[in-house]
Amino acid sequence: MTRIDTKTGDDGTTGLLFGGRVSKSDPRTRAFGAVDEAQAALGLVRALGNLAPREDQLVTDLESELYVAMAELATAVVNRQKLHEGRTKVTIEMVAALEEQIGVYYDGFEMPTEFVIPGSGPAAALFDFARTVVRRAEREAVALGDPETEVVRYLNRLSDLLWTLARWSEEESIRAKAHLQMKEQRSEGE
Repeated sequence: MTRIDTKTGDDGTTGLLFGGRVSKSDPRTRAFGAVDEAQAALGLVRALGNLAPREDQLVTDLESELYVAMAELATAVVNRQKLHEGRTKVTIEMVAALEEQIGVYYDGFEMPTEFVIPGSGPAAALFDFARTVVRRAEREAVALGDPETEVVRYLNRLSDLLWTLARWSEEESIRAKAHLQMKEQRSEGE
């Protein structure tokens, strides 16, 4: 593996997948850098959110998929034909899979009737934080103005899924607290 300190970026440029270099302030660099931040935010969700195994695996899978989005965004348009669907190019199927996951969790909570104030529990707060980082990545990807990609749609659905997971986590937290209270009341009555 190549060392991290190659020094090639000391001139303010970064390498693209399949060759070429661009400024670190280039819109393309900003876009894949924002996705990198989103991936790190999902890492925080996993590390600090005390997730159940199913949700931990889902977040791990999402982190892996963000590598695909980063790869696509880090590829110059002239090299797009070198991308491989699902490995270095976001697909419509990846978007559909996010929509399916939204449906899985959406039925697990009551839709809020007012604006949500994040922070009702660790997992929900972390999901909301990750959602806002994904939204920033989405804005950066939109700024590229590239109609030949599913990345924007993917990031949009991902932020929807993260919002859904935050609300679902809030509901799970409420259920857990209620269960604990019932258990405590039973033990007091004995």
